[in-house]
Amino acid sequence: MTNPSKPLVYRVHAIQRMIERDILPEDVAYVIETGRVIEEYPGEVPYPTCLMVGRIGSRPIHVVTATTESEIIIITVYEPDPERWESDFETRKP
Repeated sequence: MTNPSKPLVYRVHAIQRMIERDILPEDVAYVIETGRVIEEYPGEVPYPTCLMVGRIGSRPIHVVTATTESEIIIITVYEPDPERWESDFETRKP
């Protein structure tokens, strides 16, 4: 689980996606503070990662993070595709 007290470090890819998708840094921080981890990827290199879901108003947001001892790395951010996710945006469609 992520720890919101650690500083957030944004990968260039995440910043590019946030600009394209009109997602603010405050939105990402809110998802990390209030959202839920819906998938974990412990084998990812160089750090284990997880997929979080949260809502900004009625808009669902997914945030992929990696957590180190000193920071939370924001890898990517997106609005989940309803064609690929159930209505809760926490469960992948088969």
